[in-house]
Amino acid sequence: MMNAGTTGLVAGMALGFAGYFGGLWAFLLTLVLGAAGLIVGLVVQGDLDLRTRRQR
Repeated sequence: MMNAGTTGLVAGMALGFAGYFGGLWAFLLTLVLGAAGLIVGLVVQGDLDLRTRRQR
């Protein structure tokens, strides 16, 4: 298992590579897909409950 620091480091490196080699649009696409993956991972892990956020 990776801790939060290692996960942040890997995410930052991925964004850096996408920005350097692919330009702005690749950077933005990587950022959006990474955020979506983070949300899905938190829901699957049980750390984020979307039902409580939706009942406003």
